[in-house]
Amino acid sequence: MRVYLPSTLSGLARALTSGEIGPAPLPAYAVTPALREWYSDADLEELEYAALTAAARASLGLLADDPGAAPRRVVLVVDLPDQAVAHEPGDAALGDEEGRAAVRVAAPIPVQKIVSGHVDDPDAAADIRAAVEALPAAGAGDEDARFTVDGAEGHELMWYATQELSDLLR
Repeated sequence: MRVYLPSTLSGLARALTSGEIGPAPLPAYAVTPALREWYSDADLEELEYAALTAAARASLGLLADDPGAAPRRVVLVVDLPDQAVAHEPGDAALGDEEGRAAVRVAAPIPVQKIVSGHVDDPDAAADIRAAVEALPAAGAGDEDARFTVDGAEGHELMWYATQELSDLLR
């Protein structure tokens, strides 16, 4: 199963140094039965993009928890056996994709399992910073703040091969 793990550049650095993504359990996103049902007309590529987008939104929360981290969303993509991934019930507090695509990984993941990384371009920093600052108000229902958070999605994440991930930390 292809799994999308929200992260930050600081989290990526820790994973590359330690050799694993952890600690477990790890919140993650994937093409789940609930996501398939919600996007019934979507093909696999569209479903995977929805799961990637959910992970990118979750990355904003990780950035809020780590104010010293560079304001760039990071999503690490791994392929895991189905039995390593537990489906989470949809969370009404999360957005549509987040709740429907939510999964949990029970064990740390060796960095060798990473198949790619998706990271914001440095030019997105101001919008990402604004989105992170707006998260609490957006969570409380402020529509203007939600618009700011949604604005982060105006920046496409750039794709990186595994051998390029360490270059991002320089």
